[in-house]
Amino acid sequence: MKVVILAGGLGTRISEESHLKPKPMIELGEMPILWHIMKIYSYYGFNDFVICAGYKQYKIKEFFANYNLYKSDVTFNLGANGLIERHCDNSEPWNVTIMDTGMNTQTGGRIKRVSKFIEDETFMVTYGDGVSDIDIGNLVEFHKKHEKLATITAVQPGGRFGTLTFDNNNVTNFCEKRKEDGGWINGGFMVMEPSVLDFIAGDSTVFEKGPLETITSKGNLMAYKHYGFWQCMDTLRDKSYLESLLSGRNAPWVKWDD
Repeated sequence: MKVVILAGGLGTRISEESHLKPKPMIELGEMPILWHIMKIYSYYGFNDFVICAGYKQYKIKEFFANYNLYKSDVTFNLGANGLIERHCDNSEPWNVTIMDTGMNTQTGGRIKRVSKFIEDETFMVTYGDGVSDIDIGNLVEFHKKHEKLATITAVQPGGRFGTLTFDNNNVTNFCEKRKEDGGWINGGFMVMEPSVLDFIAGDSTVFEKGPLETITSKGNLMAYKHYGFWQCMDTLRDKSYLESLLSGRNAPWVKWDD
C-alpha cells in the first residue's frame, strides 16, 4: 500500500526556516520531519512512498539522492577512477517517488496529480508536518473493516483547528478551520479507496473542503479516533517542543533504534 505525503506547501507560519527549505525538510534531531513521518509508516511495514512536492521541491530530491551517503560509512577514491565505496549501509528499504506537483496546487490537486502512481489500490495520505504514536496497522485494519471510501485519523489537540462530529465512528460533519475550543480534528494519517480521486476536480481543489465534505455527506467518511500523542509543526514553538521531546529521549512517535 502506497503512502502519499503532502509536502509541497509554502509553510508560511514557520517562515523563519521555510524560506530556505520546504517545511517537511525542517530538521528535528538532525533529520527532516518528513523522515520522521516516513519512519512511523516504515515501522509498520509500509515502505512505498509518493511525495507530493512543490515549493523548493529540489531540496527533497537532493536529500534522497544523497541518502545512501548520509546513512553509510564511505570510502572516496580520489584517484582516476573516482569510485565511492559504501560500508555498513543503514538505509531503509524505502521506495520513494517524488513528484513536483506545482507551487500553488491545493492539497486535493496534489493528490490528483500523483494518481498515476497510486493506480487502482487502497492508499494512505498524510501531511508532511505532523508526527504521532498512532498504530498504522490498526488504522488500516479499521479502514478495511468498515468498507467505506475514506478514513481520517481524529485527534484532540485543542482549539485552533477545525472540528469533526460523529455518530459512533461515522463522521456526520466535517468543518475545516473552524475556531472552536476542544473537539476532534483531522490529524492526517488517512486511508483512501482509489475512487476518492473521482471527487477531486483539479489543481484548485482543497481536499479538506469539497472532496471530504462531499464524501461525508454521502456517509462514506469514517474516523479512527487516536487518543495518544499527535503534534503538527506549524510554528517555531511547535518545533522547539518536538525538539525538546527528542533531546529528552521522550518522543512518543519514535519506535526505532537509530
